[in-house]
Amino acid sequence: MLTKKIQRLRRSRQTRLRIAQSGAARLTVFRSNLHIFASVISDDGTKVLASASTVEKEVRTELGSTGKGGNTAAATLVGKRIAERAKAAGIEKVAFDRSGFAYHGRVKALADAAREAGLQF
Repeated sequence: MLTKKIQRLRRSRQTRLRIAQSGAARLTVFRSNLHIFASVISDDGTKVLASASTVEKEVRTELGSTGKGGNTAAATLVGKRIAERAKAAGIEKVAFDRSGFAYHGRVKALADAAREAGLQF
């Protein structure tokens, strides 16, 4: 029997194969119930070039009294931060790797914020 996690990992494997063939740096997203994480990984998949998450102290203070990392406001903030850090590392274009998660809610909020901040994908 396939669990939800195994189904998600199967979807992510297909996406990663397609991205690897394109040879672009990839923006990966992982979401848990409490937090959301984003990383820009080099085109050969060996190095993390930039990362941002709701675990960072600055992000948590910026979220203020809510302090929740599991909502769309937090995902938007992480999206802006990952775009800034990727541009600082000299990366303009990335392939979006949603890790098998549906392009909806927090994942979509992070992607839209990264696009608005100037990252192309």
